[in-house]
Amino acid sequence: MDILELSVELIIGFIGLFIVTRFLGKTQISQITPFDFISSLILGELLGNAIYDTNVSIFSILYAIVLWGLLIYVIEIWTQKQKGVRGMLEGQPAIVIHNGKILYPALKKSKLDINQLQALVRQKGYFSLYDVEYAILETNGTVSILPKSQMDIVNRQDLNLPIKQQSLPITLIIDREIVYDNLTELGKDVNWLKYQLQQQNIGDASAVLHAEWRIAEEQLLVTTHSSVGMK
Repeated sequence: MDILELSVELIIGFIGLFIVTRFLGKTQISQITPFDFISSLILGELLGNAIYDTNVSIFSILYAIVLWGLLIYVIEIWTQKQKGVRGMLEGQPAIVIHNGKILYPALKKSKLDINQLQALVRQKGYFSLYDVEYAILETNGTVSILPKSQMDIVNRQDLNLPIKQQSLPITLIIDREIVYDNLTELGKDVNWLKYQLQQQNIGDASAVLHAEWRIAEEQLLVTTHSSVGMK
């Protein structure tokens, strides 16, 4: 392929792709859904394959970009007017924590495990699942958090309270399995963990969905399989 011809196709293709993405709005990048992700990939592939195919003219490139852009635009307008179509193409938000309780069935339906939920919650600035009153898994894969009232952000200095050393909660049980590395790091053994569970009338770790140790409060917070679900 001639360098000049390739340069012209790249410039025209770039301008066409830029115009289409601007026309479609910011949802293609900042609020991307699975459908938006696939459509963006195909739009890029159309341009990339067309540019390096010597049998495809520049007009074919522009036609493919414009047609695909129009199809996406029509779908976007359709989903705005038809709620049922919107749910089919973009999915529905899912409540994964309700009234401070982890909704295990909702996690399974969303193909989300406890570790992933913890990571999403930490990204919102909350390092414990037990600090969250409500958590909603959005269609773009992020989590919206409503913290418990006692976890509202208040400056300790504003209340003339002494500065207290912060510590991360340590996860000791995930999905019925003891995290032995964390238990060792804490300087405790299995017998200690079993005693802590017995103090909460839990006979075995196999009944626990999630458990973490709060160092500052010296307290074990536990969610059992029998306690998950809505009140």
